[in-house]
Amino acid sequence: MKKTRVCDLLGIQYPIIQGGMLWLATAELAAAVSNSGALGIISPLAGMEKYGDSIKNLKLQIVKARDLTGQPFGINIPLDLEQTGMFIDLVLKEKAGIVITAAGDPHHYTEVLRKEGIKVFHIVSSVRQAQIAESCNADAVIVEGVEAAAHLGFDELPLFSLVPQVVDVVSIPVIAAGGIVDARGVVAAFALGAEGVQLGTRFVAVEENIANSKYKQAIIEAKDTDTVITCRKLLPTRSLKTEFTRRLLELEESGASADEIRNFLGYSRARAGQLEGDLVNGEAYCGASVGLIKEVLPAALVIQRLIDGYKEVIKNIS
Repeated sequence: MKKTRVCDLLGIQYPIIQGGMLWLATAELAAAVSNSGALGIISPLAGMEKYGDSIKNLKLQIVKARDLTGQPFGINIPLDLEQTGMFIDLVLKEKAGIVITAAGDPHHYTEVLRKEGIKVFHIVSSVRQAQIAESCNADAVIVEGVEAAAHLGFDELPLFSLVPQVVDVVSIPVIAAGGIVDARGVVAAFALGAEGVQLGTRFVAVEENIANSKYKQAIIEAKDTDTVITCRKLLPTRSLKTEFTRRLLELEESGASADEIRNFLGYSRARAGQLEGDLVNGEAYCGASVGLIKEVLPAALVIQRLIDGYKEVIKNIS
């Protein structure tokens, strides 16, 4: 797999980034990915008790990750959480090297982080958002299409329509995210001008992920039509089709208000589905290319197959 500016920026061998799954991206998963030459990501709530202390948990994950790998890893910091400022303070104290921000205005923290030598990649879902991130001096943008799992942009733009439009207007590296599962998706993203890829759902169905086995099994049994977008009145979200999403869609279609939908969602439905395996009452985030995932593998093998497959795809189209 070719080296790109993303490799140079992050100090990694392959321009592959593991998605920062809020409840699932633990130090163990990140280390397995980073030790394989890609970039592992940890998240503040990953592995935390249901009502635990997210600041202490993030500190624990950082310490664990440093014990488990000598390679670079990143920290996922959503900008729309109440604790975001405290997460930023902790990252600065811990002298972290890489932060991936999302779900908020990059004006708030990008420059603070960069002044301390921290690389900042910001997740965007439109050309305008990418331009704003560049104007804030983000080191790179992760362009997320509507095919991605979990929270999406309101415009719901397909990845392969969005990537070249972003590439044409920014000078910083572009990483493609959303629905990429195998080497064919990687080659396609690079052909459109991306210099890296981020995979989320594929790294749920790996041995090192703490996701509940029922959730993993639902992923590997899913077919092409088994995901759905909900919560368009709040923030569009892609998940597996389950009893939970059926009831949520019924509520939305009945004309429920945003507040009524929030009350239905309650607290940590995603945790219930992903960690506890409650696919009736919990939410199971899942990307649109889930039908390509057929087995739970070690993270290192997922990465090796991406690398080997990349060479094979390039050979076949040359």
